[in-house]
Amino acid sequence: MTDNIFAELRDRVLVALSVAVPDLPAEVAARVEVTPAREEAHGDAATNAALVAAKVARANPRQLAATLAAALPGDLVETAEPAGPGFVNLRLRKSALTGRLPRILEGGLHYGDSDLGGGEPTNVEYVSANPTGPMHVGHCRGAVVGDALANLLAKAGYDVTKEYYINDAGAQVTALAWAAYWRYLQALGTGLTEADFSEEVPGGLQYRGEYLIPVGEALAARFGDGLAGPGATIAAPDVWLPTVRDVTIAVMMETIREDLAVLGVFPDVFTSERALVDAGAVDATIARLDAQGLIYEGVLEPPKGKTPEDWEPRAQTLFRATLFGDDVDRPLRKSDDSNTYFANDIAYHADKIDRGARTMIDVWGADHGGYVSRMQAAVSALGGKLEVVLCQIVHVLKDGEPVRMSKRAGTFSTLRDLLDEVGKDAVRFTMLTRKADAQMEFDIALAVAQTRDNPVFYVQYAHARCRSVLRAAAEMFGPEATSDDALAGVSLESLDHPSELALIRRLLAWPRTVEAAALAREPHRIAFFLYDLAGDFHMLWNRGKDDAALRFLVADRPADTLARLALVAATAVVIRSGLAVMGVDPVEEMR
Repeated sequence: MTDNIFAELRDRVLVALSVAVPDLPAEVAARVEVTPAREEAHGDAATNAALVAAKVARANPRQLAATLAAALPGDLVETAEPAGPGFVNLRLRKSALTGRLPRILEGGLHYGDSDLGGGEPTNVEYVSANPTGPMHVGHCRGAVVGDALANLLAKAGYDVTKEYYINDAGAQVTALAWAAYWRYLQALGTGLTEADFSEEVPGGLQYRGEYLIPVGEALAARFGDGLAGPGATIAAPDVWLPTVRDVTIAVMMETIREDLAVLGVFPDVFTSERALVDAGAVDATIARLDAQGLIYEGVLEPPKGKTPEDWEPRAQTLFRATLFGDDVDRPLRKSDDSNTYFANDIAYHADKIDRGARTMIDVWGADHGGYVSRMQAAVSALGGKLEVVLCQIVHVLKDGEPVRMSKRAGTFSTLRDLLDEVGKDAVRFTMLTRKADAQMEFDIALAVAQTRDNPVFYVQYAHARCRSVLRAAAEMFGPEATSDDALAGVSLESLDHPSELALIRRLLAWPRTVEAAALAREPHRIAFFLYDLAGDFHMLWNRGKDDAALRFLVADRPADTLARLALVAATAVVIRSGLAVMGVDPVEEMR
């Protein structure tokens, strides 16, 4: 059960409302909210109960608010005042605020855990980059957002599986294999150039990066000239293509796994598209939809912007996507009777459903936005639920100039380059400082700056300050007296300065933040919360420098010191809890 003080306040409000409005409809009660007050002058929280219930109560909202305000004060609420057209502002008792600090210290990293998800099996699929080369910085945002979202949902009580879908079927991996084969023949000393492949490769060589040179050398060392034609020439694809493709994909996936590990991303499941296709999953899924009457042979209308002269109508195997909210029905097979990418993707999501996922969340690049409605339609037809989180592109700046990326040309900046330059923590935190669907710039110089403008530094510095205070306190009082367990039992009566109470209020908002961010599927809210929490702590720290009475350690006032140490320790706990969701390490001391 979550330790959400706002949920507890809502329960109190609903009790008072049920007295004022007997037989309150459940759908009305569901709309009652208790949220943090927008301004400190208005108290700690506000509720819309009177506003949403006035109609069924046949009462004036202001009068109903006054009735509720009179009923709410008690052990938790000190004052309740009607406000606006039907709101009630609530101010908590100081004892209700300070009394929660022991719960934080006793809960540790589990403080903020919630049963909101009810253990619902939830599959979060993210990254899923084509295995055609090392991960570049363009893949990074989706990897971080997906991983943090999965961590967030797990903290909120969902049964989460982290998944990576390997797109190892189709034209792109065939093009990759041709490029690796070129590097293989070069490793044999043939001297073949890209131009020599122009007539052999459909569309020409698409992947020309030097990262495939070691792959070619490995193929030459393993197979000698066994994959080449006479005189080390280009052999027919059926001689070498399956082998070169499989070896190259295996090498690329090993590189991708290593890059993800450095980023702190460890998927629970890797699913191969090719394995699903080879197992007949696509045909089986199409047959499953056909049995539901959702497949037919038909001719689609011309795409928007096409004239009749440009359009060649032909019969296709179509899925009735319009029955599930899509704007047109969608083809599942091409003119050569091969399956479309869409058909493969439907089979993949059917596989996830068959593995027990009740909710599926896919994290995609924003360029896939047009694919959302058709995929949701297909999943709905299969009896599942699909949510899609879209991530906008990240523009990486170095020395004030944008970093150019092109995997095919081999001129991209790899994810490993970025991690080596600024570190995992700076990469992950920075990627979560904007909502996923908002464009952002990743300024390398800012990511390593030791200023408050660098959020990861600002938050880690707050934790380091907490730990330095606690280390000094351990020398003053002994380590046993300053452990979290010991501090959970000290008197907190002396915590009454507005800055101390403001910090406590922020700490108590952590459980609600977890639940709200999980419901909205927005892990960036955790970064915002931690930055604000760090700001509250740094402010209190600075006040202590100006006012000796507010210092954390005062040798001749042990009771006051221990109370403040409890607040410092609780702050460190919540920062660690938030950083764990983000996949960022706490720092014990700044260097």
